[in-house]
Amino acid sequence: MATNAPDQEFLEFLVKSIVENPDKVEVVRKVDEMGVLLSLKVAPQDMGLIVGREGSTAKAIRSLLRIVGIRNNARVNLKIEEPEGSTHIRPDRGERSSQAEF
Repeated sequence: MATNAPDQEFLEFLVKSIVENPDKVEVVRKVDEMGVLLSLKVAPQDMGLIVGREGSTAKAIRSLLRIVGIRNNARVNLKIEEPEGSTHIRPDRGERSSQAEF
């Protein structure tokens, strides 16, 4: 069995420590001219735990992955895949600006 890259192992360990369904965590690693892309899939009910309030957890995970990438001379990016059946609705930019009007 082939061993995973350090960045992929780190992400799997970190996410499995956070979520309630660690067996549903899936990380796919792709390398191209832009660097390393890690795609993360979790159970729909764990999505909020990974993203965090206003994206704070996702930002922290991305920061840690950048550090792991620097140590391994690679640029590491994280893509969080939205699971099927997710009820998360992103507001359009127009909706945000209309809410800010007085």
